[in-house]
Amino acid sequence: MNDIRVRYAPSPTGQPHIGNIRTAFFNWLYARHNGGKFVVRIEDTDQERLVEGAYEGILEALSWLNIDWDEGPDKGGPFGPYLQSERLEVYNSAANILITKGVGYYCFCDRDRLNNLRKQQQENKSDIKYDRKCLNLSNDEIEQNLSNNIPHVIRYKIPADNTIQLNDIVRDEVEWNTNLLDDFVLIKSDGFPTYHLANVVDDHSMNISHVLRAEEWLPSTPRHLLLYDALGYEPPQFGHLPMILGPDRSKLSKRHGATSILEYRDLGYLPEAVINFMVLLGWSIDDHTEIINRQEMVKLFDLGRVGKPAAVFDIDKLDWMNGNYIRDLSDEDLFEHVKHACIGEFGENIVDQYSDRLTKMTPLISPRMKYVTDAPDMVSYILTDNLSVEKEFIETCKLSSSDITIALTATIKYVQEEIDFSKDTLESEMRIICGQLEYSPRNYFGLIRNVLTSRSATPPLFDIMEILGPRDTLSRLDNALKLFQ
Repeated sequence: MNDIRVRYAPSPTGQPHIGNIRTAFFNWLYARHNGGKFVVRIEDTDQERLVEGAYEGILEALSWLNIDWDEGPDKGGPFGPYLQSERLEVYNSAANILITKGVGYYCFCDRDRLNNLRKQQQENKSDIKYDRKCLNLSNDEIEQNLSNNIPHVIRYKIPADNTIQLNDIVRDEVEWNTNLLDDFVLIKSDGFPTYHLANVVDDHSMNISHVLRAEEWLPSTPRHLLLYDALGYEPPQFGHLPMILGPDRSKLSKRHGATSILEYRDLGYLPEAVINFMVLLGWSIDDHTEIINRQEMVKLFDLGRVGKPAAVFDIDKLDWMNGNYIRDLSDEDLFEHVKHACIGEFGENIVDQYSDRLTKMTPLISPRMKYVTDAPDMVSYILTDNLSVEKEFIETCKLSSSDITIALTATIKYVQEEIDFSKDTLESEMRIICGQLEYSPRNYFGLIRNVLTSRSATPPLFDIMEILGPRDTLSRLDNALKLFQ
């Protein structure tokens, strides 16, 4: 196993979340850094918990984040199929090998018996383990039960008094005593393998060199190492990535922010911002660098810098990072994001009609954007020729009704006569008007902003006026004046 081959092996039991995709990205980085292969394998053996659309959501999330894969269920590859539900014969063959070697055995105990056994062990405060009632069934008994179609599973016989050691890439030396382990199930009563068997068989048959997975899977590792040994497989190298906790150090949940990766897309996060945020959940290049582009990540990624302590998910940091990436976009790239968001809000016809305005407005809103989805609200007042502004809102400029009438009348006269409607000329001329009227700039320009945008905070007013043009500016001023006559 000299070639680097890693895999991302999610179960389609829900939409991919931040921790799940963080694991995928670390595997992708390790493969790309070392010139290896990144494999996507779908572990759909838990048929009862499958969620419709989850498989498609997994691939969609990877694609949105530009995490490409070399082999997978949609691409194929030399070690396919890459859906575990299409590999049942492989798992049954492995289970039969284990039975032949005397480390696998049939278990015909029904659910009621197992529940009662567990209840009794809990009452006695003893270890919760299968009691091996079926371990020593004769071949005749086994054949009779099988011919009678009695539901059964296949279990693995845990050896007694063994110490299992692992040199984990992240967590260093870890060891377990087999006396603490239970005879776990290999093949379930529905004929599908458990995670333990399928995982080991597939990682071996797909030549996976490194298994990088979440820390929550560390307790499963001794079972996997036992299976590798029993099947005569060389185990891969293991690295268990740190947990991701909320700011309060509790398990990451919905209350800490969105949980599905695709939710972040829909909320207006940029894929590169999410990638940058995720890579710092357990890895870093030093103790101060926050913004890292993808090329640098690939170049510098080193498992030796993956930390052991749990990483803390901080939504405020993600928001800050997203704003940075938005501001770093070229005007052309940002326009495409803004256009897409506005089409979703207003429709393609409106966006096409006011495309020139939107193009000019996009760089003005960039400094104020935290999410791409902020854009529709920030530009809505330029995507219409018939803006409606309430009289009460206009009056928030802190000028009296009579002063509002005077100010609007003077501004209308100026707009009607002005030939050069550039922002610089508008600013210089309107400041003269403001001085002549003896109003404070705050109140006068606040009035004009209220009238033209129905907003109290916008990009620079004179840029807005230039974008609207004299006809629409005059129309909005006229409509406002009528409210005070």
